[in-house]
Amino acid sequence: MSTTKLDTSGVFQPITVHSHTRKLSLAANQVAIRKNGLEFVASSPIPVWTELTVELRSGETGRPLRGTGVVVDCAGNRHSGYVVSLMFMNLTRHAQERLTELASGYAA
Repeated sequence: MSTTKLDTSGVFQPITVHSHTRKLSLAANQVAIRKNGLEFVASSPIPVWTELTVELRSGETGRPLRGTGVVVDCAGNRHSGYVVSLMFMNLTRHAQERLTELASGYAA
C-alpha cells in the first residue's frame, strides 16, 4: 500500500460540472428535425455532451414523441443566438420511425 499526496504542479485543470434546469418551448419554425436528432436556436449556450430530454408534438397525431439526446454541437454568439445540435440516443424502433417521418416532413 502506498500513500498519495495532492497534485500541486498545476498539470491537472479543475473540473466544472454544469447543471441546466431550464425548460425551452420552441415553435415548429424554430426547430429543424433530422432523422437522428434536431437543431434549434437557444439564447444562451448549452455545453457539448449535455443530456436533454425532448418532447416533440406533431399536429397530426397529437401524441408526443419523447426522447433523450446529447448536445453534439453549439455554435454562435450572444447577439445572434446559439445553434444547438442534438443527437437522440436509445430511441425505440417506433420512436425512430416517427422521427424519420417528421424529418421528411420538415426537409427543406
